[in-house]
Amino acid sequence: MRLAFLSDIHGNLPAFEAALEHAAQERVDQLVIAGDIVVGSPDSAACWQRAQSLGCPILRGNHERYLFHFHDPQAPALWRTPQFAPVQWALAEFAPAQLQEMGQLPLTLRLPQAPDLLLVHASARNDHDSIYPYTPEEQLAPMFAGEEAALITRGHNHLPSLRQWAGGLIATAGSVGLALDGNATAQYLIAERRLSGWHVAHQSVPYDQEANLRRFEESGYLEATGPMGRLFFRELISATHLIVPFLRAYHRWNQDAPLSLDRAVDRFLADGR
Repeated sequence: MRLAFLSDIHGNLPAFEAALEHAAQERVDQLVIAGDIVVGSPDSAACWQRAQSLGCPILRGNHERYLFHFHDPQAPALWRTPQFAPVQWALAEFAPAQLQEMGQLPLTLRLPQAPDLLLVHASARNDHDSIYPYTPEEQLAPMFAGEEAALITRGHNHLPSLRQWAGGLIATAGSVGLALDGNATAQYLIAERRLSGWHVAHQSVPYDQEANLRRFEESGYLEATGPMGRLFFRELISATHLIVPFLRAYHRWNQDAPLSLDRAVDRFLADGR
């Protein structure tokens, strides 16, 4: 069995198409889309429709949750602020029925033909757990309580990695549409079941990044999403972490004195980001 595991597309249609074309050339038997199809680059709806057209399993990511949960009375008030302008842009592209479909996506997946394989977006516990090569063992156990999979594939953290755990392997695929390892490519994972067990290979596929960046201007996305859209644009170009470090810095700065989001992004980028 040969499986292509694609995660974290984030509205980047050229990268998504490049990864799909590459997976077809690799003659995979099964595609799985592992969430965060939406939010980031301007084309969330087009990426969602493309994923739906494939007829393959789709898992829920935290960004799908932002959309289908957005109008819930229990949704955080923060989601309606400029800090979540990229989410608001993506939300406007979808009909209520599509949001309902997102809400029905599973958190985890097992394939009948591969019972020793567990597929998740972040963990078996939720759609936002982070796992890195240095994550302590005691933190992993609650994320996969009772699991004995030979291979766990996941996305969410946008950094390709492998680590041994509980007699098996956890493989983080990297991101199709928003790579953060310094390489601005469409990244995904191929897992192949052999007689000796699972073999995992990370894939890094060049794509037309300029076409995606033009969409930021042509679609009106940059103007509509303001400072957070600027950060997504810069993160795509650099393929490095910007948004999460910015939000941490913004929180610290606001504890000292109130600071607007625009001024905070200017300050963050002026520091050489």
